[in-house]
Amino acid sequence: MDKLEGIAKRRKAAHAKLLALDSKIYRAFLDMEQAAYSDGALPKKTKELIALGISVTSDCESCMQWHIEQAAKAGASEREVLEAMEVAIEMAAGRTTVSARFALEVMEGVFQPPAAGR
Repeated sequence: MDKLEGIAKRRKAAHAKLLALDSKIYRAFLDMEQAAYSDGALPKKTKELIALGISVTSDCESCMQWHIEQAAKAGASEREVLEAMEVAIEMAAGRTTVSARFALEVMEGVFQPPAAGR
């Protein structure tokens, strides 16, 4: 738990410092964040689960922690959080299939050179 507490502590400290420094860009980010996660056609819970999946695929530990906490506060169950992570796992693995398709083309060129006279 020390790692999670440390991440949360650093996030809160940075938040406070950016507010104290009156960062206009950070305030605009906070406004954007509030707009992005407010209920709309998609409820906040769904948006937090989407953000969690993106956090997993981008390997952002602080983001994962934040969005899991926010999803839970918005009513997400443990199972819903797990399934969002499972979709992220599939998406991350899925992009490797694109690379594998390219690798297959390279293999064909290396191991099956064009016939003479073509």
